Amino acid sequence: SCKVFFAKDPLKIVRAQGQYMFDEKGEKYLDCINNVAHVGHSHPYVIKAATKQMELLNTNSRFLHDNLVQYAQRLTATLPEKLSVCYFVNSGSEANDLALRLARQYHGYQDVITLE
Repeated sequence: SCKVFFAKDPLKIVRAQGQYMFDEKGEKYLDCINNVAHVGHSHPYVIKAATKQMELLNTNSRFLHDNLVQYAQRLTATLPEKLSVCYFVNSGSEANDLALRLARQYHGYQDVITLE
């Protein structure tokens, strides 16, 4: 029931830069399935910001931190007033799970329709 992403043998990816991933033989592949569309692999700004944060604190968002509040304020300032609450999660799966739980709590319905 699980589809494989590879027509033949699985790829052994050893590094990535920008929108490309490279296998162990140096073959270049355009990355169309990871979150590359946002900033690409090995983006210098992201590396610098991540390094700066990890030098200070490396944990997830279960603990309070001023940076979370500041980011939420900056984000919600760009949105309509009705969208004034942020939920920070670690993955798309967690985001989907939270969205379903919030919708069920709000509407009281349990059924879900999905499209393939």
